[in-house]
Amino acid sequence: MCTPLKTLNDSLSHRRRYMKHNFPINYSIRVYREEIFKLSNISRMRLKVEGLDELVLQRLWFQVNQGVLKKIIRVLPERHPSRSYTAELERRFRDAEGVFVQSHPAEVFQQELPEKIQDIWDQLTEEPDRVPESSWKSASPKSLVDSLCHTMFCLFSDCFVPTEAQQDYCG
Repeated sequence: MCTPLKTLNDSLSHRRRYMKHNFPINYSIRVYREEIFKLSNISRMRLKVEGLDELVLQRLWFQVNQGVLKKIIRVLPERHPSRSYTAELERRFRDAEGVFVQSHPAEVFQQELPEKIQDIWDQLTEEPDRVPESSWKSASPKSLVDSLCHTMFCLFSDCFVPTEAQQDYCG
């Protein structure tokens, strides 16, 4: 499981160049509130959802960030300098998700999710025109990809050797 995540992390190391410098200042895209998946969301869910399994959070991480990457790609013009980077990031993300799914028994993915997690999952898969206006937020592509990176370090910490320079994202 760690190899594709490390490959994804290698690609994420270029996010400053492609996600910050190639967009106008204050550029943002509309996403569901649940797609702004930060470390604080993980901490809150761990506190509020009794017996929350790490695997459930990892599944949710894949679901959330898959949608985020697709939305970023969708708003980028064909010739935008960040489009090929984001498409490659999305491909590596799908590869990591494929390994994640294969590394667990199929029954794990058929188990019922805790109610709070199921609510988030349902909102993520809702048709955009059926989502209430209050559920939309604006976020910069870079902040979304930064959150993807930070939450990856938290949820898959076994795959990343901590260094002195690297902060503890789950702490």
